[in-house]
Amino acid sequence: MIKKGFSERREVKEVNFHCDLVVVGGGLAGVCCALTAAREGISVVLFQDRPVLGGNSSSEVRLWILGATSHMGNNNRWAREGGVVDEILVENMYRNRQGNPVIFDTVLLEKVLEEDNITLLLNTPVYDIAKNSDQSIDTVIGYCSQNSTRYLAKAPLFCDASGDGIVAFMAGASFRMGAESPSEFDEPFAPNVEDYGELLGHSLYFHTKDAGEPIDFVAPSYALKDVDKLTRWQSYQLKDDGCRLWWVEYGGRLDTVHQTEEIKWELWKVVYGIWDHVKNSGEFPEAKNLTLEWVGTIPGKRESRRFVGDYMLMQKDIIEQREHYDAVSFGGWSIDLHPADGVFSDMRPCNQWHSKGIYEVPYRCFYSKDIDNLFLAGRIISASHVAFASTRVMATTAHGGQAVGMAAVLATQNNFLPRRLSEPDQISNLQQALNRSGQGIPRISSLTEDTLMRTAKLTASSQCTLSELPFDGPWVSLQQGTAQLLPLQGGQLYSIEVELRADQKTNVQIELRTSSKSKNYTPDVILDTKHFDLEEGVQRVQLDFKTPLQEEQYGFVTFLANEFVSVRSSTKLISGIVSVFNKFNKAVSNYGKQEPPEGLGIEAFEFWTPRRRPDGKNLAMTITPPLDAFQIENIQNGFVRPSHTTNAFVADLADRECTIDIRWPDVKRVSEVILFFDTDYDHPMESTLLGHLENKMPFCIEKYSLQNKGETILAEVEDNHQTINTLKFKEPIETDHFQLILHQTRPNVPISIFEIMCFA
Repeated sequence: MIKKGFSERREVKEVNFHCDLVVVGGGLAGVCCALTAAREGISVVLFQDRPVLGGNSSSEVRLWILGATSHMGNNNRWAREGGVVDEILVENMYRNRQGNPVIFDTVLLEKVLEEDNITLLLNTPVYDIAKNSDQSIDTVIGYCSQNSTRYLAKAPLFCDASGDGIVAFMAGASFRMGAESPSEFDEPFAPNVEDYGELLGHSLYFHTKDAGEPIDFVAPSYALKDVDKLTRWQSYQLKDDGCRLWWVEYGGRLDTVHQTEEIKWELWKVVYGIWDHVKNSGEFPEAKNLTLEWVGTIPGKRESRRFVGDYMLMQKDIIEQREHYDAVSFGGWSIDLHPADGVFSDMRPCNQWHSKGIYEVPYRCFYSKDIDNLFLAGRIISASHVAFASTRVMATTAHGGQAVGMAAVLATQNNFLPRRLSEPDQISNLQQALNRSGQGIPRISSLTEDTLMRTAKLTASSQCTLSELPFDGPWVSLQQGTAQLLPLQGGQLYSIEVELRADQKTNVQIELRTSSKSKNYTPDVILDTKHFDLEEGVQRVQLDFKTPLQEEQYGFVTFLANEFVSVRSSTKLISGIVSVFNKFNKAVSNYGKQEPPEGLGIEAFEFWTPRRRPDGKNLAMTITPPLDAFQIENIQNGFVRPSHTTNAFVADLADRECTIDIRWPDVKRVSEVILFFDTDYDHPMESTLLGHLENKMPFCIEKYSLQNKGETILAEVEDNHQTINTLKFKEPIETDHFQLILHQTRPNVPISIFEIMCFA
């Protein structure tokens, strides 16, 4: 029994926290920031204003997570973001390959709850801050209406990953909202704001289900009438659910922060208007048994404020793939702008222009230039409106969030403020720490002085020298241009034999291509061209290429389209080897070739993209001389994914077990071993709606053991599905010899591994 008499005023319950880092915002960027920091030993308080984590990827909004892989619709090979966001996507694939957004909620919540160093505050929006100087935040203040509690979190460092930048805004940090003029940063793609508008709008999705019997629908009075007269209505298909309805967008001419509720109501009107038309217009008789299963209650936001750091990413950084000394993450989504009028616009619903490869994001974009102890993460980082159109997508923001989390760790350990880490004498420490956790920063090797692998001598019981992709697969039609990517040596002439089937007498054109940039996968350079007259039936063709590549990089054995010809494929799947096709992917504005208008500052090029398994098979061929791109030395070069070459060790194709011996010239004290396996960085692993064939990637080693001198088993794993396996010993091992024994149970995939790291 509680009895209280009259009181002039009462205060709500108040809880105070002191921690190393406060993260505001529990979307993918904030989650990956908090996890990265907590796992490195610093204390984190994570504020999230919603009842679940994930932001736009959560079950409340249901947008799939995408980034540089772009639905496998661009030329960015092996570009899925690494580190914690990769771990999350791989785990979701394992548990939830059908893409249930509710299950994805549990994956995120579990990851955060498993970390003792994270205090998670759900349903707790931040509404105020306190500063200890003009340039420094002292405390953030949030309130949870579910338990009537006010939370105050005090820390030396803060990260705003809130989407609208509530902490940065209240702290007085410089920001922008809207579109720059083309002249400010020399960005020809910057929009004409009179016609196009300045902001991208919000979207609201819905899901339907078959009830098994006729279902009537009576529309609410606020449902929009005559939605079929909207130009965007032409995009609607009855099978479309969830984020396939991304074009149901509105609000780009309003204040996308303070008018979000008005925008939501307008989107509700559109959604219920769409469903009213589907059920009651008579145009969709096949919808008679369908009912609404779910309609979003909060819209997915695309754009609001962008805050200013020491560097502002811009169009040329993306298109020209500029290198930055302080690169800490990468992007690869198209520059994707939408007309501000959204669903009410007569313009194309989006304008997507791609780069020829991935681009670097510098660390200087991830902290405020004004507030000394404030990191920025998510869609609010320092970028122009045009560059933001690419950096805004969730896998890219998550990758940047990881960089912030690791930066907060180094800042805490060294008593630094964020800007100090951008200095040339410090940035490499951040880059190396990130790559050690799987970040995969372009150009930056993780092979550092403190890794014991630097002095190790490696041998393997077998090694792949690829002379043949066996002729054991189905025929692949050349209705589309088709190519095989191969890791080739510079200066080497190759002879390749393939098997073709012609339905009639015809001529086929085959080219050896490569990319104008050694680490790109856009085949924009033709080195050699062959023409062959084919007879009807099956025949072998010998390709003796006379022009070598200038340096070690991927080459494309390219078959131009011919509807009367098919090429034999192979059932072998090998790390760092993939076939690509000159095909369309309308979801990312890929129509086979990018042909931008003159003066837009965007390059024209062809798209050559993979097919998803089971259709994504390599092309069968013999290769002379054999490809020697799978050496044991690759696992100590500091790279955990293909770049200009495979960067992978691959055992002999016939072996089901392989032993790797790691020997040192003297006894080493080893506390930790990190293994980097191949979970197919080419697979986008969309987190929801779109289902996937496998729950485990075929290249990934499930079973292995680590032994000391071939005698004592230090670790034994039977069911691995993750990219990174970290083995920490209770007591350091003193040894001069480890053995790693890898097993492969899949008959058409050889044993492979990208990297091994050992630390004292």
